[in-house]
Amino acid sequence: MIKNYSNDYDVKCELDTCKTYPAITDSDRGEIICGGCGLILVQNISDASYESNGYTQESFMKLARTGPATSLTMYDRGLSTVIGANKDSTGKPLPSKTKYEFNRLRTWDQRSKSRKTASFSKAFTLLHGMKTKLGIPNNTVENAAYIYRKVVDAKLTRGRTMASLISASLYAACRENNIPRTLDDIANAANIERRILSRDLRTIIKKLGLNLNQYDTASFISKISNNMNLKEKTKRDAFEILRKCEKEQITAGKHPVAQAAASLYISCIINGEKISQKKFSVESGISDVTIRNRTVLIKKTLKLVE
Repeated sequence: MIKNYSNDYDVKCELDTCKTYPAITDSDRGEIICGGCGLILVQNISDASYESNGYTQESFMKLARTGPATSLTMYDRGLSTVIGANKDSTGKPLPSKTKYEFNRLRTWDQRSKSRKTASFSKAFTLLHGMKTKLGIPNNTVENAAYIYRKVVDAKLTRGRTMASLISASLYAACRENNIPRTLDDIANAANIERRILSRDLRTIIKKLGLNLNQYDTASFISKISNNMNLKEKTKRDAFEILRKCEKEQITAGKHPVAQAAASLYISCIINGEKISQKKFSVESGISDVTIRNRTVLIKKTLKLVE
């Protein structure tokens, strides 16, 4: 059966022979088609494109046919109707009786929203707050909102807090987009316990079947060195040390942040920057004992002499 006016891009064909084939989106016809049998799964998709591009905020709003683009980070995806200020179409203030009626309409509009809508509003408000604290790009936040909506649809919210689930969704999105943020960073930004965040993350990965790749260790080198204002040559030497470690295959199974901190520490010694292991421990969130052990292993394997 063909569904009309749907924005669910996660739709799949119900035939067993088509489970391995992807769904194909035809933007011109507004349809989603099964790549195996050619069945139309969704039709009449809303057109979110614009007639032309605008390079400033003012021109963007003027050229946009239906206002700003829809976003998954809004509880209503940006498609709700907002009752505006107490003015008519000409800009004149409304009479007192009409103004009272509009105030009542606003009140009932707020009260008539479903419980799910209110939950989305609180969750995405927290998501935007963590985005600002951690400096996460917009595409990653959109991905986190998408994962959280799938969590709600899968009914995984029972017995779990909204803060931990939205934080776990954000961490999963950071892993998918290779944005170097650790569990401790996310837990501190959301003000929740790390063990609860880790538990809910495992549940999301298992229930939704997410395939999260390991972080690129080089991204943590850039993050730590920028936060500590290290020299550019120190950073480049750390990248070279990491490359040699990967060639020697001693990075497998090691914590990527600890490996990055140890590489930077050795690079600081080579370039004469006097920074203690304790400072790297505080900045990276890894114990100085772990950094010391990784440093000894790297020196022994690469035969480095201070």
